[in-house]
Amino acid sequence: MTHRPLYQAKAEFFKTLGHPVRIRVLELLSEREHAVSELLGEIEVEPANLSQQLAVLRKAGLVGNRKEGSAVHYSLTSTRVAELLGVARAILTGVLSEQIELLEDLRSS
Repeated sequence: MTHRPLYQAKAEFFKTLGHPVRIRVLELLSEREHAVSELLGEIEVEPANLSQQLAVLRKAGLVGNRKEGSAVHYSLTSTRVAELLGVARAILTGVLSEQIELLEDLRSS
């Protein structure tokens, strides 16, 4: 039995995260559980598109769902996902701050 290398699994994981709608869904679910109707109200996409993106996240094991009557509610399967989004935000903030400083240095020279 052949195991795929960890770096390949990581690449596939980050590829799963590589869509703006999926990131927004994960951000919202980092705050609390949401019904699909709530997600649609927050994310301006067609219902079919949201459904497709939720299916990708479900298949990857990042979100789970439960039915309550006719409503389907989604939540994160791990708080680590919220932590990862926070780390990504911190990295981007640092990178952008450095770029702003460089731009200001260029403008003042």
